[in-house]
Order: sequence, then C-alpha cells, then structure tokens
Amino acid sequence: MLNKTELLPDRPGVPPMAPMPEAEVLDISALAETFCRGDIDLICVLGPTASGKTRYAVGLARTLTRLCGRPAEILSADSRQVYCGMDIGTGKDLGEYGEVPCHLIDIVPAGTRYNIGAYQHDFEKAYAAVRERGGISILCGGSGLYIEAATCGYRLPQFDPDPQLRRTLEALDHATLQARLLALKPETPASTLESRRRMARALEVALQEQEHGVQYHETLPRKTWYIGMLVPREERIERIDRRLEERLREGLVDEVHGLLESGIPADCLVDYGLEYKFVTQYLLGQCTYDEMVVLLGNAIHQFAKRQMTWFRGMERDGIRIHWVRP
Repeated sequence: MLNKTELLPDRPGVPPMAPMPEAEVLDISALAETFCRGDIDLICVLGPTASGKTRYAVGLARTLTRLCGRPAEILSADSRQVYCGMDIGTGKDLGEYGEVPCHLIDIVPAGTRYNIGAYQHDFEKAYAAVRERGGISILCGGSGLYIEAATCGYRLPQFDPDPQLRRTLEALDHATLQARLLALKPETPASTLESRRRMARALEVALQEQEHGVQYHETLPRKTWYIGMLVPREERIERIDRRLEERLREGLVDEVHGLLESGIPADCLVDYGLEYKFVTQYLLGQCTYDEMVVLLGNAIHQFAKRQMTWFRGMERDGIRIHWVRP
C-alpha cells in the first residue's frame, strides 16, 4: 500500500490546479444527431491518467453505433501506447475495447524514437480510413500534444534531424535552452522542459518551423467535440494509487526487465518516463523497491496535474470541453 503522506502532488515546479469545472449531463442522442448532420467530424474523450477515459469512450462508441446505425471506432491519443510490448506500464487495457475497433496502439517497436510528427501522420491515415468506412471517429487519450496534433487542423512539418544544429543547441546550458524554446513555444509542456535533450530537439523543430512555416491540411478534422473526464482531486489520487498497486501486482517490474533483456537501452526506457523510468532505475540498482514505488507514485500524481493544467489551458485558448463524471 502506498503511503499517501509521502505523495507530493504540490511540490515546487508543478503548477497549482485551477478550480474544478462544473460537471455536465450530456444528451448523447443529440450528440449523435449533430455528428450525423456533419456539424462534428471528430469526438475527443480526454482526461488525466486513471480518469476512466477508455471505459467511457468504449461505452460512448457502442451507444453512437446503436443510435447512428454506423460503426464508431476509437483512435488512441496516448504517446506511449504506440509501443509494442509496453502493455502494463502504459495501461493499454485492450480487453476493455471488446468489439469496438481501436487504432494507433502497438504500431511501432519499443525502443523506437517516435515523435509527434509521426503520430499526426499515422492519425491522419487512420482517421481517413474510418471516414472512408462511413464510421464515427472517437479520439481518446490524455497526451495533450497528441490531441492537439490530431485536432489542430494543420500539418506538422516532417523535418529530418540536423546534427550540426542539434550539437550547437545541446551545447547550450539548461536555462538558455529553456528561454529560447519558451520564446518560440510558450506552451511547451513541463516534461519537455525537464530534459536538455528534449528541449534541444523541440527547439530544433521550432526553428525549422519558423523558417519553413506550417501548412494547413484539409483531411484533418476541423470540428472536434471535446468530452473531458471530471474526477475530483482526492478521488484521482486514490485511483492512481490503486492502479499503480495493480500494475505492480500484474508484473510491471517483469515487463520492464523483459524490455531490458530484449536489448532496449536503459536510457531509452528512462526517456519514456513514469513507470519505465523508475522501474528501470530500480532494476539498475539506483534505488530500492520501496523508494521506486514512492518516487513513481509522486511522478504520476504530478503528471496527472500537468495533464489537467494542459486541458484547462486549451479552454483558455477558446476550446469548449464538456466535462462529465466518468
């Protein structure tokens, strides 16, 4: 059992939570009619980790299939569920989907350096295929960058790495990198700002975007209807604790050990963050098991807070999210 007195969701560096929005009661029949009229071209179910997104999206897909007489399919917006073999730590919960088709899970090998540009390309293909089948697309996930890549309406540039530019950027100190990146991309997520390597890559892309611009793309969705999972803070803490205990019982440590044994470098797993970072550090002897559990629990709580901060930022930018109790 995790010791909640050791959880530090309000530690420095993590932005404080905004007041919780009011929960809505959605009229799913009206939502179905709106989609069938063409006023919506994508439904997005979003929320922080352990908020019940997948279960809600699957139930919504079944209801819309029945009401509209056309199949609803789910497209994942999770930055780590794309990797094969990373099942327990990413919480794929594939059994929850049942007969509902799901896409963008298990699409690249673990150890691959996947990125947001590749995700947008893969999302575009999957989304187009669902539309060609006459289906209803439901985007489901908690990765704010991936959600925006799918719903922003413009194509992210596909730039090849520039080794010389990257070496120049990686030679900069942390504070300089952060200042330059935030000047170009003020909404850069906190997880990127923690890593000099990630900041160097993000700044490299931002500089190339500045030089070449971005291209609006007609085949990406333009009329997204957002549904947010509203879970009170105390309940979210309990859900995260309970789920972490379950994942450890299910064999999370064995999963990470198997990935290391398969030849995936430890630093790659650490870069994947959260479960893979802290369990790898435990397996390398850098912390005890109990220390790993507490550090991982803290990190997941901080991550969930950052997710909610991102979603509230989307609202400040003018996106309407319909918050519901899952």
